[in-house]
Amino acid sequence: MGTITIDGRQVEFDGQKMILQVAIENQIEIPHYCYHPGLSVVASCRICLAEVAAPNPRANNQLELMPKLIPTCQTPAADSMVVHTRSPKAIANQKAVMEYLLINHPVDCPVCDQAGECHLQDYSYRYGRGASRFEDDKVKQPKKDIGPHVLLYSDRCIMCSRCVRFTREVTGTSEIGVFGRGHTEQIDIFPGQPLDNALSGNVVDICPVGALLDKDFLFSQRVWFLKQTASIDGITASGDNIWIHHHEGQIYRLKPRENLDVNKWWISDEIRYEWQFVHREDRLRTPLRQQYGAQVECDWARAYEEVRAAFARLIDASGHGCLAVMVSPMLACEDAYLLGKFVRGLDPQATLAIGPVSVDGHNQTFPGGYQIYAEKCPNRRGVQRALGSLGGQVHSFEDFLKQLLEKQNPIGGVVLTGNYPDAWPSPQFNKALGKKFVVLMDTLPNDLSGKADVVLPGATWVEKAGTFENANGRCQSFEAAIPVIEMAKNEGQIALDLMAACGLIEPRIYDAGKVRQEIGQEFAGQVHHPASPGVRRSDMEYVEL
Repeated sequence: MGTITIDGRQVEFDGQKMILQVAIENQIEIPHYCYHPGLSVVASCRICLAEVAAPNPRANNQLELMPKLIPTCQTPAADSMVVHTRSPKAIANQKAVMEYLLINHPVDCPVCDQAGECHLQDYSYRYGRGASRFEDDKVKQPKKDIGPHVLLYSDRCIMCSRCVRFTREVTGTSEIGVFGRGHTEQIDIFPGQPLDNALSGNVVDICPVGALLDKDFLFSQRVWFLKQTASIDGITASGDNIWIHHHEGQIYRLKPRENLDVNKWWISDEIRYEWQFVHREDRLRTPLRQQYGAQVECDWARAYEEVRAAFARLIDASGHGCLAVMVSPMLACEDAYLLGKFVRGLDPQATLAIGPVSVDGHNQTFPGGYQIYAEKCPNRRGVQRALGSLGGQVHSFEDFLKQLLEKQNPIGGVVLTGNYPDAWPSPQFNKALGKKFVVLMDTLPNDLSGKADVVLPGATWVEKAGTFENANGRCQSFEAAIPVIEMAKNEGQIALDLMAACGLIEPRIYDAGKVRQEIGQEFAGQVHHPASPGVRRSDMEYVEL
C-alpha cells in the first residue's frame, strides 16, 4: 500500500497503478482523452500532463521535482509522490492542448448528438481559453458511413485513437486505422472492410467527442433529458450489466455498465440494438378470453375469474396432477417462483417446466476477453433454481412436450409464459396442447395467443424488477426502467392476483425484494445488486431571484 498526494489531497493506492488510475479511483479529476482503462496506453493527447515530484533514492528519498511535465496516464504511481495538475505550468499546457484541438473543430455543438456528454465540450469550459486566436480557414473533413451502426464525422475527431485500439485489441478485427499525417490526419476504415463486427457499437461509447455516432440514436433525444436505470441484459445468457437510458416511458438506447467480473466495459451489438420489440405497436395490451369460439377483450377481474373457474372444474373432475405451468427462461426468478407457487397452491402435484431455450450458433470469445453466448435467454438457470425451490422435478421443454403428446397424459390445464422477442410456439407444441385449457401470459402476438382460452398481457424485463442468473451462475438484480405498458402487468403481479382470486393469499403488490426473501436459501447471499449511480448534478450555478 502506497500513498500519493494529488493536488493537495493524500490518497492511498495498492499495486502497480498509473497516477491517472489512482486519481480516477479516488474521484480526482485529471483531464484525459486517449486513456481508457480497457485499452493500451499511448499517451498521445497530452492533456493529462502534470508536474510531479518524486522521492530520489540517491538523495535519501528527498522529493525532487521532475524537470518537465509528464503524462499521468503513463507514469507509475510511487509512494510519497506529489502531483500538481493545477500548477501554472500544468494549466498552461491544458490551455494549449485545448487550443490545438479546437483549431479545426467545427464547434457544431447545437446539432451534435454528443452535446451534453462530450469531453471536448466539458474540458473546453473547464480548461480551455475564453476566446479563439485562430483566424485561418478550418480544415473540413467529410462525414462517412463506416458500418451498419456507426457514422463517422471526421471533422470532430481529435485523434485519440481509442476506436483504433479497440478494434485491434478487443475485437481483433482492425477495421479502423489512422490515415494521413499532419492536419490532414484522420481515422477511417480500410477499403472494403466496414466496421461490422459484433461489438462495433462500443466505439461510440468510448469516443470522447462526437466523431463516432450511433445511427440508431442519431437526432432522437438530447442526453440531458435522459434518465438512466441500472439493468441486466435481457436478450442473452451473458448477464451483461447495462444502463437503460429512457425519457417519459420511452427507451432511447442501451449502454454498457462497467463490471469487471462480467462484461468489463463492453456489450455486444445484439444486446445494444435488439430491445426494440419493447415498443412494438402490436404489443398485447388487454386481457382476452374465449367466447363462442372467438377471443374477446375483457377486464382483469373477468380474466382471473375465467382461470379460477376453469381450474376448479379440472381439479374437481380429474383430481391432482391435472395442472401444469411452463415458465419462460425470459422471465425473472421472482416471476417463476410466484407462478409455480400459484399452480402448486391449487394442485400440489402440478407439473413444473421451463419454456424453450433458444440457441444460436456457438459461444464466441474475442481477443479482449469479451464473450458472446449462443444461448439467447437471460434466465434459464434462475428459472430452474426458483421452480426447484418448490420441490419436485422441473422438466425441460423437450420433456414437457413429450409429456403433453402422451395419450394417457392427465394434464388438462396449462399456464404458459412467453415474453420472447419474436415468435416462439412451434406447430408441434400448439398441436400438443390440443383441447387443454390454456392460460397464456405473453407480450407479443403469435399463433398461440390467437387460440388460448385466456390471454394475459405481460411485461418485458425493462418494465419490472427482478433477478437473472447468467450462464456462469451469477445472480444479478435489476430495477424497472419504464412503467409497464398500459393495461398490462408484470408476471409476478399476475401470479399474486391469481392466487388472491383463488383464495390462496390476501391481495398484495409485487415486490421483488420480498419475493427473493420468500424464496429463501436458494438465493440467500448470492444476488449481486447494482451499485448506486449517485446523483447527477448540473454544473450550472443557480441564484435565487
